Amino acid sequence: MPGRLTAFAGILLVAFSAREAVSAASPLLGQISADLPFDTVTIGILGMLPTAGFALMGFLALPLLRRVPLEYLLLVAILLTTFGQVGRAAGWNVLAFLVFTCFAMLGIGLINVVAPPLIMKYFPDRTGILAACHVTLLGVSTAVSAQFAIPLGTLYGWRFSIGIWASLSAFAALPWLILVARRGVARSRPTPAKDKERLAGNAAKPWKSSIGWGTALVFAGCSSNTFAALTWLPAVLVDRGMSQESAGSMLALYSIIALPVALMVPVVVVRMSRPLPLAVLFAVAFAAGYGGIMFAPPAWAAVWVAIAGLGQGAYSYAFTMINKRTRTQSGSGSLSAFAQGTGYALASVGPFLFALLHSPGSGWLPSFGMLCAWLVVLVAGAIMVNKPRMLEDHPSVPKRGPGEALAKETPDPGNRHHGVLDTP
Repeated sequence: MPGRLTAFAGILLVAFSAREAVSAASPLLGQISADLPFDTVTIGILGMLPTAGFALMGFLALPLLRRVPLEYLLLVAILLTTFGQVGRAAGWNVLAFLVFTCFAMLGIGLINVVAPPLIMKYFPDRTGILAACHVTLLGVSTAVSAQFAIPLGTLYGWRFSIGIWASLSAFAALPWLILVARRGVARSRPTPAKDKERLAGNAAKPWKSSIGWGTALVFAGCSSNTFAALTWLPAVLVDRGMSQESAGSMLALYSIIALPVALMVPVVVVRMSRPLPLAVLFAVAFAAGYGGIMFAPPAWAAVWVAIAGLGQGAYSYAFTMINKRTRTQSGSGSLSAFAQGTGYALASVGPFLFALLHSPGSGWLPSFGMLCAWLVVLVAGAIMVNKPRMLEDHPSVPKRGPGEALAKETPDPGNRHHGVLDTP
């Protein structure tokens, strides 16, 4: 595959620039509200925009993946993300801020969907390590903007603080522009084997498979928890007596603690034929962290925030399962679009309900109780995708003649085509 080195740089840059727009605003809500009249409802809407935008783009991307080269779709995603971040920095009222935030989230949502099949296209023999790098840098991007939001806002104002990250998004487009300019996106010559794989991938219907619904539920359970925390964790900690700057640092800790987990989880998942225990472990980490945040002394908040942050490894798990449970680029794209579209659609109610369930009398207990209910959903989805099989082997895929039949998956302790660096 030509352009692998350029594509590698592009995947890393896109991942590093993809999540600043998600975590840059919540630490600054106090400053933003001095100019724009945000209230509990509009903050709840702001919190659900990431998952809602990701969900909408997941559904919209499914037909596009079959007609438009992945590299062009990624360039459109980068354009949307950059445009949205610049626009909301200039937002003149709450509605404009929310609309431009929606544009940015749609762009990030398209990046989420396109990333797995891009990895499958350029690195079919290295999906584990590339998934690890991608997800790890997503965590870095989330942590960086959360950590620097308050200092930049104090020095230069909140508009600069949330708008500066658009420059990183624009820079991430360069490798993909180079690939397009060099005709690096030209389709490979069709062969009978590749044609059979393409037909099988296109025929796979994730909405008729437990693999599709299970992956969607894992995304729903993980994302409802993660994005509720990214929106509301600073507010919860301030309510418990922490300063805004310290609460912003706790949000950065929550994001950055997931980095070592994100780096290891994909490599471990591709080596396990049944990785359900990892998903259960992440659900337990989320729940234990919430208990400490609510009931432990505020001086120990960093410990419990870190434990809850470990639960974000469930996203790495879900992201890796897309390529672990498919064998073709088109199958990966279909599963990625359906699972993320459906999962994020379900998860979008999490940050919004987190706000509505909070009241001065009841505190945050009902809100965190709702998030724990989503952890049950996460584990249920992980059970559905635990059995070692492939999406393309689902009965919805048309049967072929004896000479054309696709090989059924056998239990794969080594997972032959999802290799990592030391795979033969």
